[in-house]
Amino acid sequence: MFAVSPLKEKGLIKKMEALNIHEKDIKESFVRSGKKGGQHVNKTSTCVYLRHIPTGIEVKCQEERSQSVNRYKARVILVKKIDQLVKGKESEEIQRIEKIRRQKRKRSKRAKEKMLTEKKITSEKKRFRSYKFDNE
Repeated sequence: MFAVSPLKEKGLIKKMEALNIHEKDIKESFVRSGKKGGQHVNKTSTCVYLRHIPTGIEVKCQEERSQSVNRYKARVILVKKIDQLVKGKESEEIQRIEKIRRQKRKRSKRAKEKMLTEKKITSEKKRFRSYKFDNE
């Protein structure tokens, strides 16, 4: 169906079945891309436009020069959006975003002080290791 590995295709189909997304509910159309890619992109309709009729979610994908790869990627994006809509906070995408947000969050004052004291102790240890005693 798509120009991707059968394993990726099966994974996509499983996710679609799990979220109860059917091909008959997806309206697919092709548009000419307006990105880089030269003559090939300008001559062919490689941009894929998907609309999920029950939810009204629309997706447009023109990442690759190949229409079939764009069809696959557009479906992946559609599945992620529907997953966020259906599962809400339990969605994998939202969990990933929250994890990044937690990692980038500033440390509390107490945690920062503790980390700095640990660093100071370590630097002192290293400084004393390299110190050379003169026996003369």
